[in-house]
Amino acid sequence: MTAYCYILFSAKLNKYYIGSTTDIERRLAEHNRGKEKFTQTGIPWILVYKEVFSELKPARQREFYIKKMKSRLFIEKLISSVG
Repeated sequence: MTAYCYILFSAKLNKYYIGSTTDIERRLAEHNRGKEKFTQTGIPWILVYKEVFSELKPARQREFYIKKMKSRLFIEKLISSVG
C-alpha cells in the first residue's frame, strides 16, 4: 500500500500543516472541508510537498520527524529542495 507524508500550506494563516495518509487526495479534500479542527480556519489548504512510502509506518515516522524539528526554515528548505 502506498503512503505519503505531506505538507499543506494556508496562505490565509501563513502556516504549514504536516500529516501522513494512504490517500492524499481524500485527505486534502477532508482538510479543505474543515474536518480537522486545526485546519478549519486555514481553508483553502494547498499541497506543497509530499514524500512517497511503501507503507504507512515510515510515512508517520517521517511526519513525526518533521514535526519534531519545530522549524519553519527546515520545512521551507524541504519544500524548496523539490523544485
